Order: sequence, then C-alpha cells, then structure tokens
Amino acid sequence: MSSSDKKEVIIQGIAASRGIAYGEVFVFLQSTVEVPRYQVDADKKAAELARFDQALVTTRKQIAKIQGEVEKNLGPAEALIFDAHLLVLEDRALIDETIREFETTGNNIETCFNKVSSRYIQAFSEIGDEYLRERAGDLRDVAQRVLQNLLGQAENSLSRLADKRVVVANDISPSDSASIDRSAALAIVTDAGSKTSHAVIVARSMKLPAVVGVRDLTSRIQKGDWAIVDGYDGVVILNPSEATLFRYGKIQERERGFETKLFEANMQKAVTRDGVAVPLMANIGKPEEAKMANDYRAEGVGLFRTEYLFLNSQRVPTEQEQFLAYKTVAEAVAPQPVIIRTLDLGGDKPMATKPDLFPHESNPFMGFRAIRFCLEHQDIFKEQLRAILLASAYGKVRLMYPMISGHEELARANAVLGECMAELKERGQAFDENIEVGTMIEIPSAAMTADLLARDSAFFSIGTNDLIQYLLAVDRVNDHVAHLYEPTHPAVIRTLKHIVNEAHKKKVTVSVCGEMAGDPVYTPLLLGLGVDALSMSPSWIPTVKYLVRAMTMAEAKALADEALKMSSAREIYAKCEAFYRARVITE
Repeated sequence: MSSSDKKEVIIQGIAASRGIAYGEVFVFLQSTVEVPRYQVDADKKAAELARFDQALVTTRKQIAKIQGEVEKNLGPAEALIFDAHLLVLEDRALIDETIREFETTGNNIETCFNKVSSRYIQAFSEIGDEYLRERAGDLRDVAQRVLQNLLGQAENSLSRLADKRVVVANDISPSDSASIDRSAALAIVTDAGSKTSHAVIVARSMKLPAVVGVRDLTSRIQKGDWAIVDGYDGVVILNPSEATLFRYGKIQERERGFETKLFEANMQKAVTRDGVAVPLMANIGKPEEAKMANDYRAEGVGLFRTEYLFLNSQRVPTEQEQFLAYKTVAEAVAPQPVIIRTLDLGGDKPMATKPDLFPHESNPFMGFRAIRFCLEHQDIFKEQLRAILLASAYGKVRLMYPMISGHEELARANAVLGECMAELKERGQAFDENIEVGTMIEIPSAAMTADLLARDSAFFSIGTNDLIQYLLAVDRVNDHVAHLYEPTHPAVIRTLKHIVNEAHKKKVTVSVCGEMAGDPVYTPLLLGLGVDALSMSPSWIPTVKYLVRAMTMAEAKALADEALKMSSAREIYAKCEAFYRARVITE
C-alpha cells in the first residue's frame, strides 16, 4: 500500500524547533548491546585488561571527535554536553570496580563492565536530585559506546542516513543527536523528551524542525510512511492528504521567501518602524566566535562566557593567558562593546581537573557556584579581574558578575575589583579606570532588590534561563515538569517589568541575554516591557532584527501592557505569537 492510500493521522506533540519538513520516515531504534558471558583463561588476563584499556581510549577519541565537530558546527555551548561524557571515562571508581569484578570472577571484561556500569546507572536513576539523575543518561550513552568498541560493533549512529529522512525515535542520546547527518535529516521527532533535551538543542542549532513528546509514535509507524513535521504548532501528520500537502507547501514557500527577507533585513539597522533603535548583541563562549558576531552584524558582544578557558584546561589559566583571550575579543569587536562575565563555574559546569575546588552537593544549581565560588577563591577571582582590566585598554570592555543575590555580595565583589585596580596601578599597567561594571540578574532575590543593586551597577543583564527556573521552581530539563517552564508566566512578566522599572529610575540600562532574547516571539514583549538591548546566539540576530524592523515600539508597549493584565501564561504566549505571525508570516 502506497503512502497516498494510507489514512492521514494527526499527532499532537510539543513544538521544539521551528520549521516545517516533509519526507519519508526513518525510525531510529537504539538497540541495547547484547553482551556474551564467558571465562577468560589465566594466561589471557593481561590481554583482556589491555583490550579494556584500548576500548576506553577508542571511546574517548570518538567522543572528543564528536565534541570537536559539534563545537565547530554548532558552537561551544552545545559542545559542553560532552564534557560529562568524557568525565565518565575518567571515573576511577567505575574503572577500578570493573577491574576488581574481572579479577574476582574471571568473566570477560564486557560482562564485568556491563554489570558495574548498570549498577551505576541504576543508582544514578534513583537519586532524588534531578541534576545528578540526568547523569544516568550520560553514563548509559558512554557505556553503550564502550561495549560496542569491546565487541567490535559499528557505532550506532545517525551519521549515515541513506537519503533525506524524517528521523523518529523514542529518544535520541547526546552523541547520536550530535552525529546526525545534517544533509540527510529533514526533521527530528521523539516520543519522549522536552523542549530543552540534547536532541532539541542540536536540532535548533542545525535549524531542523523538531517535535517532541509524541508518546508512542515509534510503535505506530509502518514501513513506507511519510510525515509532515510542523515545528511551529508541534504537530506530526502521518501520510498527509493531497489537501494537507498543498496547504503546507504554501507555508514552506512563505518560509523560503522569509529567509531571503531575513538576509536583506540583516544588512539594515535594527530600528523599529517608529524610529527606535534596538541594540542586538551576540552571546559568545570563545575568542574565535567574535568573528561570527561580526559576520551577523551584532552591535558588540552582550555576553562573553569565560568558563571555556577553565573547562578546557588541565589547570587554572594564568592571568596572562586570560588577558590574551579577553584582549582578542575586545580588539575584534572594537569599537563596539564586549561584556565579559566573570567565572560561572559550578552547577552543571564543575572544573573537571580541579574537583577539589567543588565539593559534592545535593543541589549544585543552588549551591557553590559563580560569584560564590569566586569570593571564596579570591586568588582565582583576582587573576581574572586583573586580566579583564588589562584587556580594557584595548577596546570597549565592560565587566559583569553572575549570580549576584543581593547588594552585600555586589559590594564584596566590587571591593575585590578595587584591590585589583590598585595592584595594576602599582605595577604601572594601563587599564580603563572608568570601566563599566554590571550585575547579572538571574536570582529572584536580585530581582526583588533591583533598586539596591542599581545604586552600584552601570547596567543590568537579565539571565532569563535561571531566573525563570528559580521563579517557577521548574527544572527545564526534567521531563516531568519541563512543560511548566513558561517564559510568559505572569510572575516572569511582572518580575521583568519590576527589574526594568527599578533600573531605569537610576538610569541603569537593562539587556536580556537568556534564551528569551533569541526567540523572536518574545522580542516585542521584552521591548514593550522596557528592555533596552537583547543579546543572543549570533545566528538568531537576523530573525530578531527582521521583527524589530516590522513593528513599532508603540505596538510592543501595548502588547506588554496587555500581557501584564493577563493571568494565563498560555494566553500571553498566544498574544505574543499572534503578534509575531502577523508581522513575519504573510499570505
């Protein structure tokens, strides 16, 4: 039976990555490796252990290669996913227990490793803390790779799709999602997952439409099925009718026309139709990404994450090493500004080579991280501050502290900065003595005391990712509650308005550098609330700029005023989406 003879089936999921695709379905089933069990002869035990060591080395090389490709193609934020995978391969407890199991039982190394890793996976799966529970997925992914290498099996990857296909899976592991053949994959659909799963992050970065949470779709698909994936409305249509194909064909035509409009708009300034200029800046994580910011015509760097220097190093980088990195970015974007955020290590970003600096915590996201870590380790903090100050002599550098919880913490950080300035003066080294120092607002206590923080801040930058999670008590990577992560929740809207109002009273500018800033659906709402600038991944600048140029600031303010009176996150989002569609989707 051909696909045209099959009945059209519409399945509702969760829209995860915008776009529309149509093609034949490829069902990706992750098979569990079948592990044989046998006894190893005494004279072959050394060779068996050598085989285990080689499998670990091979796996490490595979993951490092994937990480390198992801960093090159998608960016450093996406590549950080694989730091956790590499850490698993350095876990002495896991390796030593496997060797002990082998020496005790004499069973082949695959059996021993499978037994020990399964025990670890089970233990992590049962931990109450969601962040630590996620490590079960990382461990499962790595364990499968090690076993495949031990057994001489080919990688279970999506890197060799036969032809253009809509990839449907129960879920897609980080390494599998990273190896997707971008030239052959049309879209990604998963039974499980949330808007913030690894597969979705990769799909967005590759501009692939994605729908998640379609439940048991993999078990319902038959060979030869075709599907439309609507990443706008979160709909998957199996074996669409001619009428449905025609309707979506028209939508795709509009999308292609829109891409041309985006290119044209990005050559212009981000100015609303009633003449208000909106600075659109770039978020970057490495010095070489400054070129991408310039290529997308960003008006400077609104967030330079400095963690990469520490995460990818075997030791704490020196003041000189940091200075050269910061100077590179300052010079690359000059005369535009660059906002350098001080260290935000901890939480999901511990420094692998210095585990002693980060104590085990039951809830690391609310623990010893960012400014708390820096104020405790002032030797590390001062080296970074001096490096940033030295770079300020080579461009328009601004400095920003992350995870400030209140005025007292800000005062302590500024006191350390003052000491660093005095030290550089004593050395006779040049720096911008009037460097602007800002505060990142990402904790509810900081939002509520914005008036106090504004006294000693030249600017605010709102990190919406953490702020929304903390405000709503929602872990956005937890499938059970991810649907409650709502940027348009009335509490979020009112908090943003409060921050802006208090900042503007003290003539402090406010930017947003979280994911909300890069989503054009939220652009008019943020600007209508009074946000002065937006900072995002460089590739999102053209879409946001197009919307800015298609609206008036008066319309944005009216939208925000209306949203502030509404009680439903869904209703507010619907208003924002209608505003967006009316300006970018035309018949």
